[in-house]
This record gives sequence, structure tokens and C-alpha cells, in this order.
Amino acid sequence: MSISQQLRLDNKIAIITGASKGIGKAIARALGQQGAKIVIASRKQEAVEDTANEFLAEGIEAIGIVAHMGDMVQVKNLADQTIKHFGGIDIIVNNAATNPSFGPILESENSQFDKIMEVNVKGPLALCKLAYPAIKQRGSGSIINISSIEGITPGLGLGLYSVSKAALIALTKVLAKEWGPDNIRANVICPGLVKTKFSEALTANERILKQVLSRQALPQLATPEDIAGLALFLASDASSFCTGAVYTADGGYTI
Repeated sequence: MSISQQLRLDNKIAIITGASKGIGKAIARALGQQGAKIVIASRKQEAVEDTANEFLAEGIEAIGIVAHMGDMVQVKNLADQTIKHFGGIDIIVNNAATNPSFGPILESENSQFDKIMEVNVKGPLALCKLAYPAIKQRGSGSIINISSIEGITPGLGLGLYSVSKAALIALTKVLAKEWGPDNIRANVICPGLVKTKFSEALTANERILKQVLSRQALPQLATPEDIAGLALFLASDASSFCTGAVYTADGGYTI
């Protein structure tokens, strides 16, 4: 089979969380362009519907399902409705994240920690567990967790976020080890600074932006599409022997 054939995702069913904008939307579009049936998951009904309609107009089969990843009832509904509509699940991209805390960890609130861990770690774990029987039934599957270089090299002011993203890396490795015998792969992508609405507080700060870019081997901001290609590789058969791996897409920041 050629590489181009291996990258095809025809008849694969993919759930992408936080998929109405930014990195999630770019990944969803990339997977859809390769033939996957796409489930757009995000917090707002209008956002998921608009994104799904946009994809349908581009020839991508897609539906939108509202799912706040900190709400376990909505997470269960996401898995249930995907299976009901498409008949199974092959690919999960856990991209949705939150960060309500910025500053020293000493000044953080327990409520902030709880919210971050619920959305960034508990939600992804719950979705994977709920989807596991359906993925196993399909004979193979791919889980892609979107962490951050903050989970590898914590930066100032992002302590709780860094903790959650480090936990997501560990979760990925656990899933890879435990579910490998079922031919379910799990890998994690750690983006650096990407130009999105989520990172706007950092990219709009000239001092922080200059500091980050000065540390990178490639002194430029990434776009969501720069992450999508790596996600496509990990979702496809081109990465059939890759599991439990941590992939940085950071312009060389962590060198």
C-alpha cells in the first residue's frame, strides 16, 4: 500500500473535541479531507452546527454535537450520539482544553485546579473509556491527545495548565500500554505557541511573544494547520506502529 493510500481515512469515524475553531477545526478538516466522517464537538450549539455545515459544503461528511468536556453527562451523550449516528468510533482527538488560571501556583484556587483537570484530563479519559467498546469492535483505533509543551517544560504563570497537560501525556502512555493488545493506539501531540484565540493572551503580548520566538529554532508562530498534518499521520495507517509516543510540534522550542 502506498503512503498516499495509508493516509486515507475512508469510512473512519472521528470525534474531535474543541473542533469549532483553532487547532481542533484544522484537524477535523484535515481528517475529513482524507475521507473520515467527522463529529464536531464543542460547547455551543451554534458553533458546532456552523462548523458542520461549513464542512458539508466542502464535501466532508460531518455532524455537530454539543459537548462540554467538563460535563460527564454531555461527554457520554457525545459518545452515544456518535455511535447512534455513524455506527461506531475509530478515532478520537481530545483537543478541548481550558485554562482559567494565570500566575504563580501559590496564588491559584482549588476551584481553578478542579476545572482545569476536569476539562483537560477527566473529560478525555471519560470519552476514551466510553468509546473503548465501540473502537475495539471495529478492530483498531487511534486516540490522539493534544497536550502542550507546557506539559514537558512548564513556563511561568501556567502552572496548573502545565500540571494538567503533563497528566494528559501520562494518560496517553497508560492507554497505549493497556489498550495496545486491542490494536488501539494512543499518541500525544505537544504543540508550542500556535496562533489561535486560545493563545491570544500570549501572542498579543509583545514581550512574551518575543521571548518565546527567541527560544525557537524556527522563529515564527505556528498555525493550526501546522498541527493538523501530524494529527492526520497519527490517525492514519501510516503510523500503524506508533503508540505511546510524545510528538512535539514547537518549532524547536524544547531543543
